[in-house]
Amino acid sequence: MKLFDVYPLMNVTPVKAKDCILWDENGTEYLDLYGGHAVISIGHTHPHYVNRMEEQLKKLAFYSNSVQNPIQERLAEKLGQLSGYPDFSLFLCNSGAEANENALKLASFHTGKNHIIAFKGAFHGRTSGAVALTDNPKIVAPFNAGHSVSFVDYDLNQISEIIKSKEVAAIIYEPIQGVGGIILPTDEFVQGLRKICTENGVVLIADEIQSGYGRTGKFFAHQHSGIQADLITMAKGMGNGFPIGGVLISPEFKASHGLLGTTFGGNHLGCAAALAVLEVIEKKNLIQNADEVGFYISRTLNRLPKVKEIRGRGLMIGIELDFPIAGIKNNLLQKHRIFVGNAKTNIIRLLPPLTLHKGFADKFINALEEEILNKQEN
Repeated sequence: MKLFDVYPLMNVTPVKAKDCILWDENGTEYLDLYGGHAVISIGHTHPHYVNRMEEQLKKLAFYSNSVQNPIQERLAEKLGQLSGYPDFSLFLCNSGAEANENALKLASFHTGKNHIIAFKGAFHGRTSGAVALTDNPKIVAPFNAGHSVSFVDYDLNQISEIIKSKEVAAIIYEPIQGVGGIILPTDEFVQGLRKICTENGVVLIADEIQSGYGRTGKFFAHQHSGIQADLITMAKGMGNGFPIGGVLISPEFKASHGLLGTTFGGNHLGCAAALAVLEVIEKKNLIQNADEVGFYISRTLNRLPKVKEIRGRGLMIGIELDFPIAGIKNNLLQKHRIFVGNAKTNIIRLLPPLTLHKGFADKFINALEEEILNKQEN
């Protein structure tokens, strides 16, 4: 049997990792500034994380949600404390796509409506609608079973008109669009969005699957705008590589038995992973580190030629160049041994572990400058 070929693969086989460094089967060392789509939040194989996982494996890795699970309760308490949402409730699942599906269900159950507003360039999971490619905000496209969606610009007037004409359950937005190219709505727009939702009984869902968990210098990226969302979806950095996702749920939503369900969500091993991540983030002040090192990278990159714009917050950075980046991305990997991501054809994406320090940042900055200057000379 062969693997179903849906992923373009780099010619690198990592076999070992520590903090921000990977090694391949030949012992070649690489700097990881991508973390598997923002998954590695506290660095590869952090000793506290490994110990937590080993201890839990020796006890119980998994049982269903039909039994009491004290680790879930400890995770919820710590998450509420660090995130600034202590009065919210936590529903645990397996992935970002599942988190968004459950958030949409909750919004529909709560409002009795089933139309969704999302934004052009958005990505909310493979099963919840891919990147919006339409330029027509009036187009209604399939989004999820029982839901329809309008993809709109960051335009409050457009949104108000759709709310007047359709039975809108929720607006789902990414505080920073990752797949869309590290795009940020303004704080003023987000505050206006919150106001419209409150005035019209529409649920505001913040998709923090890529931008959450301290990556932007606050626990959640929407907190930069000074608002609270009604539902907050999480995954990626939550388990530092172990699959786990979740939804933070406002006290306005009432739970009932059977309302939501998941087989693997909230399993013992996943909760041990997520709890370890929070403990390391707190102990090592990684949110502050993400803010400081991210600011340093963005400020320094602004002096490089051919850099059109630096976007993002903290350690969620998009570097827009004024030419296609395929060659530079390949050289960063093959010549400088640095993993980066990309969006569109001309944006380098950085989503490194939150443990990244300025020495590693300088290595990338110097390599990128060298490649840009080489391209100019050629």
